[in-house]
Amino acid sequence: MWNNNLQTLMVGMIMAVGVSLSGCDNSQSDAQNQDANANTSEQASANDAPAKDSAAGTADLDGATTAQATPVRYDVSSWGSGEVTPLGIDKLEEIKSTFGKVVSTDENSLDYASNAATKYRFMKADAPYLDLIDSEKYLELGWYYANPTDSDKEKELSQNHAKKAYKIARQLMGDEGGKMVGDMLNSQITKNKVVGGQKVELAKCEFYSCMLVINKSEAPENNS
Repeated sequence: MWNNNLQTLMVGMIMAVGVSLSGCDNSQSDAQNQDANANTSEQASANDAPAKDSAAGTADLDGATTAQATPVRYDVSSWGSGEVTPLGIDKLEEIKSTFGKVVSTDENSLDYASNAATKYRFMKADAPYLDLIDSEKYLELGWYYANPTDSDKEKELSQNHAKKAYKIARQLMGDEGGKMVGDMLNSQITKNKVVGGQKVELAKCEFYSCMLVINKSEAPENNS
């Protein structure tokens, strides 16, 4: 009986030891798995860090690019409000001299309404344009309207062009003409309106272009 009990006890101890050892093995395995998972997590975080830094760098670069896109300012009030020499709409040579020196002439051009016209260009082909188009019915002033992302030189030329157009508008239409050019540069559009005694078909600045189209025919007495 005692032997049986001893055998039973020994068997029980052996089983207990086995279970204990098994438990130790499982604990060690779990600890190893946890360590492996921790290492994997740390490695994943390390791998993600450069990507986040890179994304932040891109955002900073984008922000810097946006910050450089400075709108063009037209200080019309500083361009002068003193007296100017009035010009008639037919005084083409005097009007051209205000725009500057003619660089090229195209006698096969078209006006605002696709009528035969002559275009006088005052800038070289690779520079922001400044044009005068003359036909039997219309006189058109056209110049490059700079974009905020343009170079400082392009913006400067665009401002100079606008200043010349402002002067011509005042010569042709008085202070009303100067005000209208200021309105154009502030994105206001004028259509079919008598300004300073001249019939303005269209005056606008948009999409890199400013155009002022004056109808040479006699303006009506009432501003309509």
